[in-house]
Amino acid sequence: MSPKNNPVMVLEKVCKRFGGVVAADDVSFELEPGQIRGLIGPNGSGKSTTLNLISGICDVEPGIILLDGEDITKKAIHERARMGIARTFQHPRLLSRCDIKTNLFLGHDLGNMRRASGASQEIDQSVDELLDVAGLKIGMDDSIKTLSYGQQKLLEIIRAILTKPKVFLLDEPAAGINTREMDRIRALIAIAIRNKAAVLLVEHSMDLVMSLCDIITVLNFGCVIAEGVPAEIQGNEAVIEAYLGRRRHA
Repeated sequence: MSPKNNPVMVLEKVCKRFGGVVAADDVSFELEPGQIRGLIGPNGSGKSTTLNLISGICDVEPGIILLDGEDITKKAIHERARMGIARTFQHPRLLSRCDIKTNLFLGHDLGNMRRASGASQEIDQSVDELLDVAGLKIGMDDSIKTLSYGQQKLLEIIRAILTKPKVFLLDEPAAGINTREMDRIRALIAIAIRNKAAVLLVEHSMDLVMSLCDIITVLNFGCVIAEGVPAEIQGNEAVIEAYLGRRRHA
């Protein structure tokens, strides 16, 4: 587990309701630099809603989200992105009418805007390194449409890393990909951690969650029902009941 740091992000009693449906109910946890927190739970438990609340897609009502101690609860999506929140989606959201270079340099431009980082030569080297780690042997002028689904997911992760995020939200990165691509995603997440990003991973692949995460938060019906290291979560009766609908020994 990563050493104890001051949290880069804090969620305090965050709530969201859609009509009579409670999607998030007093959700509270912290994200630390260089740490991977898993966010798991059955379908409909509020995982993606929580990511949407952090990234600004949905409004918090009520609750507080702090980034580096600053209240960002009411800030717009683009403001949060400029402050260091990066997001990927279960189904990649890329500029399909643009080439690969344009998509990647959106990440670079945002990273440079935030950090005023170095010369274009350093940028090119960073792209080459990330593409190599992802196993993407592609032309920068190629269309996004030439990439497979798995390649698009890898490219979206690379674009997010290029923004130099403080908080990196990953929504089901392993969905719809093969074993080799999953290994590539592990390697890219390791780079994000090396750069001191705080990673929040929403994922149904328990092998990936249990092998990568330092700590895990479990949601059910919008509520936090458990939190702990992987070994604690694996044996937690409330978690087992939430996933199976019954007690382990019933």
